[in-house]
Amino acid sequence: MVKLSFHGLWRITAMDQFRPDFVDLMGPAFIRIESGSDGSFQFGAVRGWLDHRVATETDRARLEWSWQGWNDSDEACGRGWAYRDGTVLTGHLFIHGSDDSAFVASLQAPGHKRAPAKPKA
Repeated sequence: MVKLSFHGLWRITAMDQFRPDFVDLMGPAFIRIESGSDGSFQFGAVRGWLDHRVATETDRARLEWSWQGWNDSDEACGRGWAYRDGTVLTGHLFIHGSDDSAFVASLQAPGHKRAPAKPKA
């Protein structure tokens, strides 16, 4: 099986448990998968840093991660997973002891090196 790369900046376009206006509350929602096991994400008032791995026990590569960060102003942590189908990432993100949601994200153009900027207060 070929190991599929998940690296890149993925724009979260939908989450099944959150309204669209909440998903982009603090700026465009995203997941960034970097080399090694690093990454980050933000949606709504939730943001975190990922520790990811690619699981290949089945015939389909799956990205899995744990994360720590913030949910509003409270420290938070959780886990998640995703599958890649071309330029679409589908998966599920969990906040430990709180909400969870399926999501869909689209791969951003290679020129996007940084995550979308947060709006100024």
